[in-house]
Amino acid sequence: MKAKYIYKCLMISFAALLLGSCSSPEVESKFDQNATDRLSARQKELNDLLLSSGEGWKAVYYTDSTQLGGWTHLFKFLPGKKVNMASDFDSDTGIYTSQYDIQVGSTVSLVFTTENRIHLLSNAADYPTAGLLAKGYLGDFQFYYYGQKNGDIIFRTNRNGHFLRFVKATPQDWADLPKNTPIINNITGDMTSPLFRLLEINDGTTTKSYDFDYNTDARFGTGYPLDPAVNTSYDLAFSFNPKGAYSKIPLEVKGQKLSDFLYNSTDNTFVATGKDGVKATIKYTNAPPIVTDDYKILLNGKGNPQMILGYIAANLYTAPSTSDYFRFLINKVNATLPATQSIARVQIVFNNTANQTFIQYQFNGGKAAISHLVTTVEDAANKTIILKDAGWTVAPTAYAFLKDIDNELTNPKGLYVKKENFKITYSNVIYTFTSAASSFRMTSYQL
Repeated sequence: MKAKYIYKCLMISFAALLLGSCSSPEVESKFDQNATDRLSARQKELNDLLLSSGEGWKAVYYTDSTQLGGWTHLFKFLPGKKVNMASDFDSDTGIYTSQYDIQVGSTVSLVFTTENRIHLLSNAADYPTAGLLAKGYLGDFQFYYYGQKNGDIIFRTNRNGHFLRFVKATPQDWADLPKNTPIINNITGDMTSPLFRLLEINDGTTTKSYDFDYNTDARFGTGYPLDPAVNTSYDLAFSFNPKGAYSKIPLEVKGQKLSDFLYNSTDNTFVATGKDGVKATIKYTNAPPIVTDDYKILLNGKGNPQMILGYIAANLYTAPSTSDYFRFLINKVNATLPATQSIARVQIVFNNTANQTFIQYQFNGGKAAISHLVTTVEDAANKTIILKDAGWTVAPTAYAFLKDIDNELTNPKGLYVKKENFKITYSNVIYTFTSAASSFRMTSYQL
């Protein structure tokens, strides 16, 4: 009987607790609106917020920082569901007007309903890496309203659920956006910029070097260690500002996280500086990060066999390993020739049966080949081969149009030679010749 009495008292107390809870003002205030009214209020709240900033909003949009960098966008929301927008996606940082809407579904979302700069990141036909074929830059133009924090508007992206923060823009933000372009160009380089980049990390005591493989379109780079004993690599996902680059993935050195890489125009480097000598530097170099001895088999007077290494325009002009500067020089030569003629091959014959070496230029359109006799000299310290002039097979007036490209092949600083491990179209072994003095790189087949 005692147990039953206790049980009865507990049930009565629990019922009283439930009744009290249901009548509490706190709970009643949460349900004083139906779902439709709450969403409508939320819709108005977001629209009022967007219109509330006199200079609009700024968002640095990282669509996927594991493989892509970030793009700065500026938005000025206007009455009538119009929006002025600018971005640093490319060199066009102009302001464009389009439409937006605040849509209600299961939640409230900001949707950019007509095409503008934000849509460049969601265009599936334009992709920065092979792995993103038909996926574009993984961007969105619909953002779910998540709330406010410290004056910022917080969204979640539709595509992958990442958070995106809109912060109040300033007049300086709009003035500074075009200044991102030269910084981006400095890390991208042009056809005359050195072909290779290094990431150097100083932990305050020692400096280690990494081959920095940077994808300009993706704004993403990875530093791979050059020391076989080091097994750590570093990813950097960049967005840009007028002073340099910011990596959403910090580079951690001795417990310090380095994210801000400031541009140094004196030596064309990007430097992130920590404390106690900790520093990370991204810089250009003409020397390949890994230099081979592959040139040795081409030297004269060493008992080496004949080897013919030839650039064939039909197959190797578009090769990824053919540099833009080399293509520029080829185009320059072709522009001097009649419309029916063009360079077909640039081949170097090493150690022929007469123990001669020569550069031979062959042409489409019936023009006779022109050869430049050379001798080879080894620069053992820098691991380059130098091709020295030994005379031409034609008069100077007949080869004058070849001088620019020939000067690169016979540059006194020499050429780095590398036997590559990839193939192009055919099974022939690929060799590349890279200038030690410029961004000249010729891709060739072993013939």
